[in-house]
Amino acid sequence: MIINKFATRLNSFKSNWKNPELPSIQDLIKRASTVNGLTHIDLNFPDHSKPDLSEISKFTNDCGLKINGLAMRYYTNPAFKLGAFTNPDSKVRQEAIELTKRAIDALNEININLLTIWLGQDGFDYGFQVDYKKIWDDEINAIKEIAEYDKNCLISIEYKPNEPRSYSLLSNLGTTLLAIKEIHLNNIGVTIDFAHILYSNEQPALVAALIDKHSKILGLHLNDGYGKRDDGLMVGSVHQLATIELLYHISKSNYNGPIYFDTFPDTTNMDPVKECELNIETVKKQFKVVDKLLLNNELTTAIENQDSITSHKIFNSILYP
Repeated sequence: MIINKFATRLNSFKSNWKNPELPSIQDLIKRASTVNGLTHIDLNFPDHSKPDLSEISKFTNDCGLKINGLAMRYYTNPAFKLGAFTNPDSKVRQEAIELTKRAIDALNEININLLTIWLGQDGFDYGFQVDYKKIWDDEINAIKEIAEYDKNCLISIEYKPNEPRSYSLLSNLGTTLLAIKEIHLNNIGVTIDFAHILYSNEQPALVAALIDKHSKILGLHLNDGYGKRDDGLMVGSVHQLATIELLYHISKSNYNGPIYFDTFPDTTNMDPVKECELNIETVKKQFKVVDKLLLNNELTTAIENQDSITSHKIFNSILYP
Protein backbone atom coordinates (compact mmCIF):
# COMPACT_ATOMS: atom_id res chain seq x y z
CA MET A 1 0.00 0.00 0.00
CA ILE A 2 1.41 3.36 -1.06
CA ILE A 3 0.00 6.52 0.50
CA ASN A 4 -0.16 9.33 -2.04
CA LYS A 5 -1.74 11.93 0.21
CA PHE A 6 0.69 14.38 1.78
CA ALA A 7 0.03 17.18 4.26
CA THR A 8 2.33 19.68 5.90
CA ARG A 9 2.77 22.13 8.74
CA LEU A 10 1.50 25.47 7.45
CA ASN A 11 3.81 27.58 9.65
CA SER A 12 6.81 26.01 7.88
CA PHE A 13 6.11 28.30 4.96
CA LYS A 14 7.11 31.35 6.97
CA SER A 15 10.67 30.14 6.43
CA ASN A 16 12.85 32.10 4.02
CA TRP A 17 10.06 34.64 3.50
CA LYS A 18 11.43 37.42 1.29
CA ASN A 19 8.63 39.99 1.64
CA PRO A 20 9.22 42.58 4.42
CA GLU A 21 5.56 42.28 5.41
CA LEU A 22 4.64 39.27 7.56
CA PRO A 23 2.79 36.57 5.60
CA SER A 24 -0.96 36.15 6.05
CA ILE A 25 -2.58 32.73 6.38
CA GLN A 26 -3.58 33.04 2.73
CA ASP A 27 0.04 33.80 1.79
CA LEU A 28 1.19 30.64 3.55
CA ILE A 29 -1.50 28.50 1.90
CA LYS A 30 -0.69 29.92 -1.53
CA ARG A 31 3.01 29.23 -1.03
CA ALA A 32 2.28 25.68 0.16
CA SER A 33 0.18 25.09 -2.95
CA THR A 34 3.33 25.45 -5.08
CA VAL A 35 4.78 22.27 -3.56
CA ASN A 36 4.77 19.51 -6.17
CA GLY A 37 2.83 16.54 -4.79
CA LEU A 38 1.31 18.23 -1.74
CA THR A 39 -2.40 17.43 -1.34
CA HIS A 40 -3.42 18.62 2.14
CA ILE A 41 -2.62 21.08 4.90
CA ASP A 42 -3.39 21.02 8.61
CA LEU A 43 -4.49 24.21 10.35
CA ASN A 44 -3.90 25.24 13.95
CA PHE A 45 -6.93 26.31 15.96
CA PRO A 46 -7.69 29.05 16.75
CA ASP A 47 -4.60 30.58 15.05
CA HIS A 48 -5.46 29.70 11.45
CA SER A 49 -9.24 30.08 11.67
CA LYS A 50 -9.33 33.87 11.45
CA PRO A 51 -11.23 35.74 10.24
CA ASP A 52 -13.45 32.82 9.21
CA LEU A 53 -12.56 29.15 8.77
CA SER A 54 -15.09 28.72 5.96
CA GLU A 55 -13.30 31.43 3.99
CA ILE A 56 -9.93 29.83 4.72
CA SER A 57 -11.30 26.47 3.59
CA LYS A 58 -12.62 27.89 0.32
CA PHE A 59 -9.31 29.65 -0.34
CA THR A 60 -7.46 26.38 0.33
CA ASN A 61 -9.66 24.51 -2.13
CA ASP A 62 -9.22 27.25 -4.73
CA CYS A 63 -5.45 26.78 -4.38
CA GLY A 64 -5.83 23.08 -5.18
CA LEU A 65 -5.32 21.76 -1.63
CA LYS A 66 -7.59 20.18 0.99
CA ILE A 67 -7.72 20.66 4.74
CA ASN A 68 -6.88 17.44 6.55
CA GLY A 69 -7.92 18.61 10.02
CA LEU A 70 -7.39 21.06 12.84
CA ALA A 71 -4.71 20.90 15.54
CA MET A 72 -5.54 22.50 18.89
CA ARG A 73 -3.28 25.18 20.34
CA TYR A 74 -3.92 26.30 23.91
CA TYR A 75 -2.26 29.73 23.89
CA THR A 76 -5.21 32.12 23.95
CA ASN A 77 -5.23 32.43 27.75
CA PRO A 78 -1.90 32.95 29.60
CA ALA A 79 -3.36 30.83 32.40
CA PHE A 80 -3.12 27.78 30.10
CA LYS A 81 0.63 27.78 30.80
CA LEU A 82 -0.24 26.07 34.09
CA GLY A 83 -2.41 23.56 32.27
CA ALA A 84 -5.33 23.52 29.88
CA PHE A 85 -7.36 20.45 30.84
CA THR A 86 -5.34 20.02 34.07
CA ASN A 87 -5.34 23.62 35.27
CA PRO A 88 -5.95 23.94 39.04
CA ASP A 89 -8.74 26.46 38.30
CA SER A 90 -11.92 24.72 37.15
CA LYS A 91 -12.98 27.83 35.19
CA VAL A 92 -9.75 27.75 33.17
CA ARG A 93 -10.18 24.03 32.53
CA GLN A 94 -13.69 24.65 31.24
CA GLU A 95 -12.44 27.49 29.04
CA ALA A 96 -10.01 25.06 27.41
CA ILE A 97 -12.82 22.53 26.91
CA GLU A 98 -15.11 25.15 25.37
CA LEU A 99 -12.31 26.32 23.05
CA THR A 100 -11.93 22.72 21.89
CA LYS A 101 -15.68 22.40 21.30
CA ARG A 102 -15.51 25.56 19.18
CA ALA A 103 -12.92 23.81 17.03
CA ILE A 104 -15.28 20.85 16.57
CA ASP A 105 -18.07 23.25 15.56
CA ALA A 106 -15.71 24.90 13.07
CA LEU A 107 -14.81 21.50 11.61
CA ASN A 108 -18.48 20.70 11.12
CA GLU A 109 -18.90 23.92 9.16
CA ILE A 110 -16.31 22.78 6.60
CA ASN A 111 -17.26 19.06 6.67
CA ILE A 112 -13.98 17.83 8.17
CA ASN A 113 -13.91 15.44 11.10
CA LEU A 114 -10.34 15.24 12.45
CA LEU A 115 -9.19 17.19 15.52
CA THR A 116 -5.67 16.63 16.86
CA ILE A 117 -5.04 17.52 20.48
CA TRP A 118 -1.49 18.06 21.66
CA LEU A 119 -1.63 18.71 25.41
CA GLY A 120 1.83 20.15 25.97
CA GLN A 121 0.64 22.44 28.76
CA ASP A 122 -0.85 19.55 30.74
CA GLY A 123 1.88 18.27 33.01
CA PHE A 124 4.23 19.43 35.74
CA ASP A 125 7.70 20.83 36.38
CA TYR A 126 8.50 20.22 40.07
CA GLY A 127 8.11 17.60 42.73
CA PHE A 128 5.18 18.29 45.06
CA GLN A 129 3.66 20.57 42.40
CA VAL A 130 0.58 18.53 41.48
CA ASP A 131 -1.79 15.88 42.76
CA TYR A 132 -1.04 13.27 40.10
CA LYS A 133 -4.31 11.34 40.48
CA LYS A 134 -6.34 14.54 40.31
CA ILE A 135 -4.71 15.93 37.17
CA TRP A 136 -5.05 12.51 35.56
CA ASP A 137 -8.78 12.49 36.30
CA ASP A 138 -9.13 16.08 35.07
CA GLU A 139 -7.40 15.11 31.82
CA ILE A 140 -9.55 12.04 31.28
CA ASN A 141 -12.79 13.86 32.08
CA ALA A 142 -11.97 16.74 29.72
CA ILE A 143 -11.02 14.52 26.79
CA LYS A 144 -14.14 12.43 27.37
CA GLU A 145 -16.33 15.55 27.39
CA ILE A 146 -14.99 16.79 24.06
CA ALA A 147 -15.16 13.32 22.48
CA GLU A 148 -18.79 12.96 23.58
CA TYR A 149 -19.62 16.45 22.27
CA ASP A 150 -19.67 15.10 18.72
CA LYS A 151 -19.04 11.39 18.26
CA ASN A 152 -18.66 11.84 14.51
CA CYS A 153 -15.54 13.94 15.10
CA LEU A 154 -12.32 11.94 15.45
CA ILE A 155 -10.19 13.09 18.40
CA SER A 156 -6.53 12.19 17.91
CA ILE A 157 -4.08 12.47 20.81
CA GLU A 158 -0.57 13.53 19.83
CA TYR A 159 1.64 12.63 22.77
CA LYS A 160 5.02 14.14 23.56
CA PRO A 161 7.37 13.58 26.52
CA ASN A 162 7.81 17.26 27.41
CA GLU A 163 7.80 20.84 26.13
CA PRO A 164 6.64 23.31 27.16
CA ARG A 165 6.20 21.54 30.53
CA SER A 166 9.14 19.59 31.95
CA TYR A 167 6.94 16.48 32.06
CA SER A 168 3.83 15.99 29.96
CA LEU A 169 1.04 13.99 31.55
CA LEU A 170 0.44 12.06 28.32
CA SER A 171 4.13 11.59 27.66
CA ASN A 172 4.36 8.24 25.90
CA LEU A 173 2.38 5.49 24.24
CA GLY A 174 1.62 3.71 27.52
CA THR A 175 -0.06 6.69 29.20
CA THR A 176 -1.88 7.56 25.97
CA LEU A 177 -3.31 4.08 25.46
CA LEU A 178 -4.26 3.92 29.15
CA ALA A 179 -6.16 7.21 28.82
CA ILE A 180 -7.96 5.94 25.70
CA LYS A 181 -8.85 2.71 27.48
CA GLU A 182 -10.32 4.63 30.45
CA ILE A 183 -12.32 6.98 28.22
CA HIS A 184 -13.64 4.03 26.19
CA LEU A 185 -15.07 5.90 23.20
CA ASN A 186 -14.72 4.81 19.58
CA ASN A 187 -13.91 8.26 18.16
CA ILE A 188 -10.56 8.60 19.96
CA GLY A 189 -7.20 7.51 18.57
CA VAL A 190 -3.53 8.45 18.35
CA THR A 191 -1.36 10.63 16.14
CA ILE A 192 2.08 9.12 15.61
CA ASP A 193 4.86 11.73 15.58
CA PHE A 194 8.20 10.15 14.64
CA ALA A 195 10.42 12.64 16.51
CA HIS A 196 8.23 12.49 19.64
CA ILE A 197 8.58 8.72 19.65
CA LEU A 198 12.36 8.97 19.39
CA TYR A 199 12.79 11.15 22.41
CA SER A 200 10.21 9.19 24.35
CA ASN A 201 12.82 6.42 23.93
CA GLU A 202 10.31 4.30 22.01
CA GLN A 203 10.55 2.31 18.79
CA PRO A 204 8.39 3.73 15.95
CA ALA A 205 7.27 0.47 14.34
CA LEU A 206 6.37 -1.04 17.72
CA VAL A 207 4.33 2.08 18.52
CA ALA A 208 2.42 1.73 15.25
CA ALA A 209 1.76 -1.97 15.85
CA LEU A 210 0.46 -1.41 19.39
CA ILE A 211 -1.78 1.50 18.41
CA ASP A 212 -3.18 -0.58 15.57
CA LYS A 213 -3.85 -3.41 18.03
CA HIS A 214 -5.33 -1.42 20.93
CA SER A 215 -6.70 1.78 19.36
CA LYS A 216 -6.64 3.58 15.97
CA ILE A 217 -3.91 5.42 14.09
CA LEU A 218 -5.61 8.72 13.19
CA GLY A 219 -2.56 10.73 12.18
CA LEU A 220 0.98 10.08 10.95
CA HIS A 221 3.58 12.82 11.39
CA LEU A 222 6.90 12.09 9.74
CA ASN A 223 10.12 13.96 10.49
CA ASP A 224 13.42 12.98 12.08
CA GLY A 225 15.80 13.92 14.86
CA TYR A 226 18.53 12.77 17.22
CA GLY A 227 16.22 11.68 20.03
CA LYS A 228 17.08 14.48 22.45
CA ARG A 229 14.36 16.97 21.50
CA ASP A 230 11.76 17.69 18.83
CA ASP A 231 14.28 18.45 16.06
CA GLY A 232 11.81 18.40 13.15
CA LEU A 233 14.45 17.34 10.62
CA MET A 234 13.72 16.09 7.11
CA VAL A 235 12.27 12.60 6.76
CA GLY A 236 14.85 9.80 6.77
CA SER A 237 17.76 12.16 7.36
CA VAL A 238 18.88 10.33 10.52
CA HIS A 239 16.78 7.18 11.05
CA GLN A 240 16.26 5.76 7.59
CA LEU A 241 15.80 2.10 8.59
CA ALA A 242 13.42 2.97 11.44
CA THR A 243 11.33 5.16 9.12
CA ILE A 244 11.03 2.41 6.51
CA GLU A 245 10.14 -0.14 9.17
CA LEU A 246 7.43 2.22 10.45
CA LEU A 247 6.00 2.58 6.93
CA TYR A 248 6.17 -1.22 6.58
CA HIS A 249 3.84 -1.56 9.59
CA ILE A 250 1.66 1.36 8.49
CA SER A 251 1.15 -0.48 5.20
CA LYS A 252 -0.26 -3.40 7.17
CA SER A 253 -2.58 -1.19 9.21
CA ASN A 254 -5.95 0.40 8.41
CA TYR A 255 -4.50 3.90 8.23
CA ASN A 256 -5.52 5.71 5.04
CA GLY A 257 -5.01 9.37 5.92
CA PRO A 258 -2.30 11.72 4.64
CA ILE A 259 1.32 11.60 5.72
CA TYR A 260 1.93 14.90 7.47
CA PHE A 261 5.40 16.46 7.50
CA ASP A 262 5.94 18.01 10.91
CA THR A 263 9.33 19.44 10.03
CA PHE A 264 10.95 22.76 10.86
CA PRO A 265 12.69 24.28 7.83
CA ASP A 266 12.25 27.65 9.54
CA THR A 267 14.85 26.69 12.17
CA THR A 268 17.66 27.31 9.67
CA ASN A 269 15.72 29.42 7.15
CA MET A 270 15.56 26.69 4.51
CA ASP A 271 13.42 26.98 1.40
CA PRO A 272 10.20 25.32 2.69
CA VAL A 273 8.90 24.45 -0.77
CA LYS A 274 12.05 22.52 -1.72
CA GLU A 275 12.22 20.96 1.75
CA CYS A 276 8.64 19.70 1.52
CA GLU A 277 9.17 18.40 -2.00
CA LEU A 278 12.21 16.45 -0.83
CA ASN A 279 10.17 14.93 2.03
CA ILE A 280 7.53 13.78 -0.46
CA GLU A 281 10.18 12.38 -2.81
CA THR A 282 11.87 10.55 0.08
CA VAL A 283 8.66 8.93 1.32
CA LYS A 284 7.64 7.82 -2.18
CA LYS A 285 11.02 6.12 -2.59
CA GLN A 286 10.70 4.55 0.86
CA PHE A 287 7.30 3.13 -0.06
CA LYS A 288 8.86 1.49 -3.13
CA VAL A 289 11.26 -0.25 -0.75
CA VAL A 290 8.36 -1.18 1.53
CA ASP A 291 6.42 -2.74 -1.36
CA LYS A 292 9.38 -5.00 -2.15
CA LEU A 293 9.76 -5.93 1.52
CA LEU A 294 6.07 -6.83 1.79
CA LEU A 295 6.37 -9.22 -1.16
CA ASN A 296 9.46 -10.94 0.22
CA ASN A 297 8.47 -14.25 1.83
CA GLU A 298 12.02 -14.82 3.01
CA LEU A 299 11.78 -11.63 5.07
CA THR A 300 8.53 -12.85 6.64
CA THR A 301 10.26 -16.07 7.65
CA ALA A 302 13.29 -14.20 8.99
CA ILE A 303 11.06 -11.99 11.15
CA GLU A 304 9.17 -15.02 12.45
CA ASN A 305 12.50 -16.57 13.46
CA GLN A 306 13.96 -13.27 14.76
CA ASP A 307 16.78 -13.81 12.27
CA SER A 308 18.13 -10.27 12.05
CA ILE A 309 21.14 -11.23 9.90
CA THR A 310 18.90 -12.51 7.12
CA SER A 311 16.41 -9.65 7.45
CA HIS A 312 19.19 -7.06 7.17
CA LYS A 313 20.70 -8.82 4.17
CA ILE A 314 17.30 -8.60 2.49
CA PHE A 315 16.88 -4.96 3.49
CA ASN A 316 20.35 -4.05 2.21
CA SER A 317 19.85 -5.93 -1.08
CA ILE A 318 16.69 -3.88 -1.77
CA LEU A 319 18.04 -0.55 -0.56
CA TYR A 320 21.48 -0.95 -2.15
CA PRO A 321 20.97 -3.12 -5.28
